[in-house]
Amino acid sequence: MTALKCLQANLKRLRLAQGFTQQTFSERAGLDYKYYQRIEAGNWPGLQLRTVDKLAKALKIEVSELLKRP
Repeated sequence: MTALKCLQANLKRLRLAQGFTQQTFSERAGLDYKYYQRIEAGNWPGLQLRTVDKLAKALKIEVSELLKRP
């Protein structure tokens, strides 16, 4: 499993575990809702590390947690 696939799986799992919809989570992370949908769906052209950092902060976890094998 690639790091990006791990990110995709962990992001959805952790978001749901914390009770966020895609809409509320994207707002919490400071991202456009449609952009967040594409990230979670695995369509992330140009995904930057600063965006991954925003996602981790919104979940109150370390970036490394997003990249671990689920």
